[in-house]
Amino acid sequence: MIEVLVVDDDTRVARVNTAYVGKVPGFRVAGEAHNAGEALRALETLPRVDLVLLDHYLPDRTGLEVVREMRRRGHQTDVIMVTAARDVSTVRAAMRHGALQYLVKPFTFTGLRSRLEAYAGLHRTLEGGGEAEQAEVDRIFGALSAPSRPGLPKGHSPTTAELVRQCLAKAGGPLSAQEIADRTGVSRQTAQRYLRLLERTGRARLTLKYGEAGRPEHLYEWASGA
Repeated sequence: MIEVLVVDDDTRVARVNTAYVGKVPGFRVAGEAHNAGEALRALETLPRVDLVLLDHYLPDRTGLEVVREMRRRGHQTDVIMVTAARDVSTVRAAMRHGALQYLVKPFTFTGLRSRLEAYAGLHRTLEGGGEAEQAEVDRIFGALSAPSRPGLPKGHSPTTAELVRQCLAKAGGPLSAQEIADRTGVSRQTAQRYLRLLERTGRARLTLKYGEAGRPEHLYEWASGA
């Protein structure tokens, strides 16, 4: 079993992530922590931790600071960042400090499961030891690359597509591209692009709202049963 430490300051989110991990064969939650201090203590006291699912926004220190302190103390435990932090500087810093993957909230069980399953394959390969030919090296380094979702056009991000999809599906009514942008943190142009994709694939309905003057406003609503 791969032992996982779930770290999130929101206890509700931590419980959800714990439940998600428990549903993936081969994984078991070794413990939960809700701040940096608890996470570091858990790494010292738990019998074994193979993987840390680590939030970045913690009340006492950031997730990146936790990773730095882990390495300073000699813990080579693998890390997957699971966080709402989506600025490029944080993502780059996570890569430099050895995070294997970076999963942006909000995400689905399917999104987390695919990363965990990829990690399990990587874990098995690395545990085998020995020497690796170039093909094996390439496979190891590509093991955690998230494949593009089937049918997703080139240049579209699966993470952004899922973010927009969830926002619209949970809205309970029609939203404009600007409203989607405000709720997800993406630009209006990006929101518009992914909303058009949802409409083309039949998962969203487009309606036009006419005002007193000017061009009609485009509103998108999640298609029931999509």
